Amino acid sequence: MVVFPAMVLKKSSLVLILAALAACSGQGDPDSPDVAVAAAGAPSCLAEPPAPVRLPGGTFTMGSDNAYAEEGPERSATVGAFWIDPVEVTNRSFAQFVEATGYVTVAERPVDPAIFGAPVETIPADMLKPGSAVFTPPDGPPRGEADWWSYVPGASWKAPFGPGGGEAEPAQPIVHLALADMLAYAEWKGGRLPTEAEWEYAARAGSPSGLEQPGPTKANSWQGVFPMANLEEDGFAGLAPVGCFEANAFGLYDMVGNAWEMTADPYAPGGERLPSVSSVSAGGNALPAAAVIKGGSYLCAPNYCMRYRAAARQGQDAGMGASNVGFRLVYDSDPAASAAK
Repeated sequence: MVVFPAMVLKKSSLVLILAALAACSGQGDPDSPDVAVAAAGAPSCLAEPPAPVRLPGGTFTMGSDNAYAEEGPERSATVGAFWIDPVEVTNRSFAQFVEATGYVTVAERPVDPAIFGAPVETIPADMLKPGSAVFTPPDGPPRGEADWWSYVPGASWKAPFGPGGGEAEPAQPIVHLALADMLAYAEWKGGRLPTEAEWEYAARAGSPSGLEQPGPTKANSWQGVFPMANLEEDGFAGLAPVGCFEANAFGLYDMVGNAWEMTADPYAPGGERLPSVSSVSAGGNALPAAAVIKGGSYLCAPNYCMRYRAAARQGQDAGMGASNVGFRLVYDSDPAASAAK
């Protein structure tokens, strides 16, 4: 986990950090958690995830000079051929991994006080309990990100809203995972996290990246004034099951909206590009402090951000999960052929 000395002094400091890293956020009814409540007229969703798609690779223009500074400069990037899951990893899929291996996620483990770099007595008690960052709708006009992000003890992939908040929905993208958790799953599955270039190539699907944001029929996004009013015109008040909106030209679903997606690239301020993380780092060695996330989430609105684009990128704390960050896998060979061996 990234060490932020300020957060041992004031819980809101952690919330501010998480909001800055977990990026675009928002939710409607202040009396309801960010559950995936389907509204009338909600789109139909995939019954079963399709098989991984092979992408031929190629050269494309990566990044953007027309939106946020960290997206630039526009540059030529080349990726080789790879296979990619058409949908994000779901709670159902991750549960199979846990059942097979007994894996315990970072959010479920005891917190080591040493990560704070301060005397234990100065650390808020809740911060020493297992948990994760949860979007919490503000009760009144917000003053900043600290008013809608909270560290919730007991929150994890199994209990995405914390104790008493309901269990995870099997078909929804899994959230509340640290980078180490994602890498462990990827290694078990025989895949890996995509590099930022691979992810952006897949999301662009041969199209240029403009500034247009998807309408409510195109992605699980926020409609209304964030974070106070979510009109739910897309049919969902929170996370949606995977594959509820139209796929892109490569046959990939939810490449924008629903949940941000973690990549294998460390994030550095100022647009510096760093080497990608290997799946062999799942044990926690040489993991970056923050990793690049892509695609925006259901907690992004036009009045707050413009992140529903292939070029959009943010930094996410690699040591802690959040309620709007998930991931999908890519493969260097056909996973179907590997499974048949």
